[in-house]
Amino acid sequence: MDIQRVPARNEWGEKYGFSRVVRAGDLVFVNGTAPVADDGSTFAPGDAGAQTLRCFEIVERALRELGLNRDAIVRTRMYVTDISLQDEFGRAHRDFFGDRRPCLTMVEVSALVRPDMLVEIECDAVAA
Repeated sequence: MDIQRVPARNEWGEKYGFSRVVRAGDLVFVNGTAPVADDGSTFAPGDAGAQTLRCFEIVERALRELGLNRDAIVRTRMYVTDISLQDEFGRAHRDFFGDRRPCLTMVEVSALVRPDMLVEIECDAVAA
């Protein structure tokens, strides 16, 4: 089976030894994606919706390296630090995908890699 790996071009990818995206045949896996700004800081601290959209922008940028886009995403997993903000996270998810609705799991976690990050997102996609 042909496996393609897109490297994680951030401090954590090298430090912890993981890829941003791995394609195995037609299956595509995007690792946990946090709301990181271009300068490496946390994007929009305190804004659940903006952080969620930022995560999806980073995911889509990674998918483009394999010639894919958001239409290929079939499943999302959202790890959130405050489930009471579920509507903000959920609206951002809906706005990003429109009528191309993937499966969604949202779970509350006690913390993420930085205390001002509210969400981290994993995605699975299919390259048809």
